[in-house]
Amino acid sequence: MDSNNKTARLAGLLYLISVVTGIFSLIYVPSHIYVHGDVSATVKNLISSESLFRLGIAVSSISYVDFLILPLVLYKLLSPVNRNLAVLMVAFAVICIPIDFVAIANQLDILSLLDDEKYRQVFTPDQLNARVMLLLDASHNKVLLSEIFWGLWLLPLGYLVFKSGFLPRILGIGLMMGCFSYLIIFFGETIFPHYTIPGFVMWPATFGEIGICLWLLIMGARTAPG
Repeated sequence: MDSNNKTARLAGLLYLISVVTGIFSLIYVPSHIYVHGDVSATVKNLISSESLFRLGIAVSSISYVDFLILPLVLYKLLSPVNRNLAVLMVAFAVICIPIDFVAIANQLDILSLLDDEKYRQVFTPDQLNARVMLLLDASHNKVLLSEIFWGLWLLPLGYLVFKSGFLPRILGIGLMMGCFSYLIIFFGETIFPHYTIPGFVMWPATFGEIGICLWLLIMGARTAPG
């Protein structure tokens, strides 16, 4: 197995970790915690599912560390195609990591509010619930902000995949289209907060990211870029 192929498979493995941990921490855990429009029910779920919430924080940490390494491995694989675009890809990906970890810090602050008896002595139940929801919203807003860069990094990545000659062009197109999936989510939620964005908006990103993940992991990159 040549070096290029090993790099591709490592990138595929890291991408798979990012996808799986992201689904768990960003979709599965919130679906068991958040009750839209009901503060009391959300806080009740947080208390009754604290172990799941803590696990979500731990998995998020793994996900973001993994996402810090992934673009560096992809840079090694794709920089021969176009070094400047590969640098841009890494920059867009890495810039969101500090934002994501601040979101995790907000979640840890929630646990401090719920677990420390001194806060229950100072705040009424309604005040405590309001502060918990404020931190939940703050965490969500930071993740929403990160989606700008989760989208932007896919544009140079998709172009590099498209031009590589050793990865399927259709996946490159899916990744480039996926950039706009994330941007639509961000601008949609920001400008039209009461409008539910349809799920099909994320189809291109899902196709591109899961597709390139599985291709790199299973097929590798058997031909060096020319």
